[in-house]
Amino acid sequence: MSSLLKTRLSQTLLLTDGLAGSLREAQLANRIGNVPSNSIGSQFWCIVGARESYGKAIAASKWQGFSCSLSKPATKILPSLQAALERSREEVMEHVNNNEMTAERLSILVDLLEHEALHQGQLIRYFYANNITFPDDFADRYALAQPKKG
Repeated sequence: MSSLLKTRLSQTLLLTDGLAGSLREAQLANRIGNVPSNSIGSQFWCIVGARESYGKAIAASKWQGFSCSLSKPATKILPSLQAALERSREEVMEHVNNNEMTAERLSILVDLLEHEALHQGQLIRYFYANNITFPDDFADRYALAQPKKG
């Protein structure tokens, strides 16, 4: 696998981790106004579960099913969520760095990148809807204006 793909994967995972690091615990329960939505914490719960599940799939060269080490969608457990994001990022990168990147594993890796990018896009909407400031590196990556206060 090219070093560029490994670098981009690491950058993408770190950007998501930075979003969680910029939150206050109470913000995990925030939703998007009067539209169907789950909570910001639920978005991050899915990210952790996907990282863990896709990491196992990369190691096994095939999908093993979805599971998440967090017992329920994160709404009031910011330190546990941040630790799970960091651990799952490190585990994914370990699987990527220590396994031959076959076509099957590359396909799984692309699925993980697509999933992470999907959640980043969704979280942009959550942050704007709730006037939450983006970390500078995330705002720079996606050329985002900071939400207007008020």
